[in-house]
Amino acid sequence: MFLINPFSRRLYLRIWLAVVGGVAVLTLVVGWAWRVAAEQNEVQRVQAPREVVLRNSQGDVMGNGVVQRVPGEGIEFKVDLESGDALVLQVAPRERGQRGERGRRDRDTAFWTRPPFGFLWMLGLVGIAVALGVFPIIRRLLLRLEVLQRGVQRFGSGDLAARVPEQGHDEVADLSRQFNAAAARIEALVASHKSLLANASHELRSPLTRIRMGLALMDGEHPSPQFRREIERNISELDQLVEEILLASRLDAREADVGDIESVDLVGLAAEECARVGADLEASGEDIEVTGVAKLLRRALRNLLENARRYSKGEVTVILQRSNGWAQVRVCDHGPGVPEAQRERIFEPFYRLPGASERAGGVGLGLALVRSIATRHQGSVHCEDHAGGGACFVLRLPLAGSGAKIGA
Repeated sequence: MFLINPFSRRLYLRIWLAVVGGVAVLTLVVGWAWRVAAEQNEVQRVQAPREVVLRNSQGDVMGNGVVQRVPGEGIEFKVDLESGDALVLQVAPRERGQRGERGRRDRDTAFWTRPPFGFLWMLGLVGIAVALGVFPIIRRLLLRLEVLQRGVQRFGSGDLAARVPEQGHDEVADLSRQFNAAAARIEALVASHKSLLANASHELRSPLTRIRMGLALMDGEHPSPQFRREIERNISELDQLVEEILLASRLDAREADVGDIESVDLVGLAAEECARVGADLEASGEDIEVTGVAKLLRRALRNLLENARRYSKGEVTVILQRSNGWAQVRVCDHGPGVPEAQRERIFEPFYRLPGASERAGGVGLGLALVRSIATRHQGSVHCEDHAGGGACFVLRLPLAGSGAKIGA
């Protein structure tokens, strides 16, 4: 199994093995056929000398000797007599058209051993057999590449739901899995952008509609202070929405410049933001520094605090601590909490809990921005229950010097 596994995972090794195996079989068969043909020819062309005895009519031995057949020169008998004389008997070579013992031997020999045409026929038949045997193997291996090619063409033509089958464990299977994963990410990204555009259009329309209606109700009169405050609130909401949409777009574009990377004192930053919204800060007393973009980290913490203040019925608490090379920021409130089934969806752009859209403030991008900022800093954020009732949002960031590569 250990030896077979590399071949099952490497397509080029399997193609190489099929071709080399075919060539090896062809070489062995050709060599064997060549050897058999050579042995047959040698037997037919060269014969070992044979002993002969010369007798008279009475059966007395008059002498003995040897007979030798020389290819192309016929047969020669050499006999030494008892008297000391030597006799030589020569038989002329057989004509090409004559039939004799050689013809009978040729008929008894298999046709494919008769050089040169029998050998060539044999070589041709073996080559065809090897080609027919290797072709289905290579064809089966490369057929999945054609399936992958058709899937890529469908995806390139606009069918974002196109996927290819994932079979085997070799390079083609790995490429199919990577293509399917990439296609799924692209499809989700396109769907996210469509949803972002649709939701942004809807959210932008609401404050603009209220401003337009207010101007229509004025009918040329001077606005009252209350009406002016309402217009300013709608303009502020519109400005915040545009700013958050632009920031979300910059965070999605990895190549966009969102600020300088530096060492950030997380305790000092949290103290400033907690003082701004009146939240309680609990820190261990030791320095907690992270590497990142200060304005983005401030924006993430501010969004968590504003979200907690918006829904909390009591104080909001921020807890800072170090944990195994990570800086952990816990923002806890005493609000209604977040159902477990909704704890991932609340980080989607423009998603708000049922009934939350009517609450004052918030456009549904705050938590989505927090997750994007955390991901940009190789961190994470999640929601969990608060022991005293409500919800806790936990932001984890790698401490400075931990070796994490910030993707800002």
